Amino acid sequence: MGRNVPRLTPESHSGHEQLPDYPAALAALESRGRFGINLGLSRTRALLAGLGHPERSFRGALIAGTNGKGSVLALVGSALRAAGYRVGETPKPHLVTYRERLQIDGEPVDPDTFARLAADVLALADGVARRHGEPTEFELLTAMTFRWFADSSVDLAVVEVGLGGRLDATHAWDGGVAVVTNVALDHMDRLGSTIEAIAREKAAIVMRGDLAVTGATGGALDVIERRSRRVAVPLTVAPPAPLRGLDRDGIEVELGRLGLVRVGLRGRHQAANAAVADATLDALEAAGIAIVGERARRDGYATVRWPGRLELIEVAGREVLLDGAHNPAGAATLAEAIDDLAPFLPPGRPTLVLAIMADKDVAGMIRALARAAPVREARVICTAPSGGRALPPDSLAALWRDATGQSAEALADPRAALDAALSSGGGPVFVAGSLYLVGAARAQLIDDPNLRPDPPTQNVELRTP
Repeated sequence: MGRNVPRLTPESHSGHEQLPDYPAALAALESRGRFGINLGLSRTRALLAGLGHPERSFRGALIAGTNGKGSVLALVGSALRAAGYRVGETPKPHLVTYRERLQIDGEPVDPDTFARLAADVLALADGVARRHGEPTEFELLTAMTFRWFADSSVDLAVVEVGLGGRLDATHAWDGGVAVVTNVALDHMDRLGSTIEAIAREKAAIVMRGDLAVTGATGGALDVIERRSRRVAVPLTVAPPAPLRGLDRDGIEVELGRLGLVRVGLRGRHQAANAAVADATLDALEAAGIAIVGERARRDGYATVRWPGRLELIEVAGREVLLDGAHNPAGAATLAEAIDDLAPFLPPGRPTLVLAIMADKDVAGMIRALARAAPVREARVICTAPSGGRALPPDSLAALWRDATGQSAEALADPRAALDAALSSGGGPVFVAGSLYLVGAARAQLIDDPNLRPDPPTQNVELRTP
């Protein structure tokens, strides 16, 4: 703890009269997206070395998995905050503003600090590129995050893996506790075509000297157990907590020595995530990183919030359920949750506003969503958020009709699609299939002064020392 990490101050930009503003910093960072996804650790390690290894100044938990990473992060972070810890968190992807990806104590980084962090890290990019290749957007963001956590003297961090685990930029940090929530088929073009292959990529975050936790089952669990034995790491397998009840605003589970516990997240699948989160807190205690007592766990689990994930809001008298289910497993979980929530939602024909990225298993997601009885009765409006990766709404509507026999319409503009849904009868509105869509809807429906939408960006160069 407490290594000599350079402090982030205006003086570090000597020779420049004015620090870059947030829009310029954001544009410069997003321009690195042209280098795409390039898995590997050498560039991130080089960036962190150039910053004085900020990642070595704090410990915590690194969380991988196909689904549930964000929920486990939210649950663990909420309980740690309830226990009085200063916690760095990395929820992803963002919904409304890029700043959501860097949080301390549940609050996103402010625009000025984001700009200074970007300037510091981008100043290293050319040197790293000459030796290791161009750093990607996510690698730069990871270095910025660790720099901010160190500079802000967090007590510990809870970090979500971006893609896979073995070669993900976040794996340049070893916090002492490694978590794999579960393993399903997703990102098969990069991680492998089988559950076991994908599990090997995720299990690689388990490093010698760690404590490990998983909620995985079957062949994935076999892989994680073998990895843990190979590096002599104690592994806790956390089966789903028994579900004792659910209602409009959350669930109740039986959670080990805590007994009956309220969890403020919707969906019976959260029983599995709550078990993994509680085991993660146990591991953090066993590793000497943090102690979270019974009361803090109860308070944290009951008050946890995870925006855009089975988030139920009221807009002009209408109930709107936002969920970014973006693969077949997530869509199946959403369908199950919709059936469970149906008795607590207002009567009337539902409306589904749907967008799906073109590189996803679209047919699999449609089949999964259509299992929910309210969805089979719904008006379906297909749309596409900006960014270019979404399946065209006309194509999505045609696939929906072919797969389900239901009618479906297309509205290219997400705002128009949501307006149409809100003016359609009095039943609930489901917004699903893409976190990009959920983010656009949330920005339209919720006026949060701390989470204003980012300004449009252009590919500009951020001048750094």
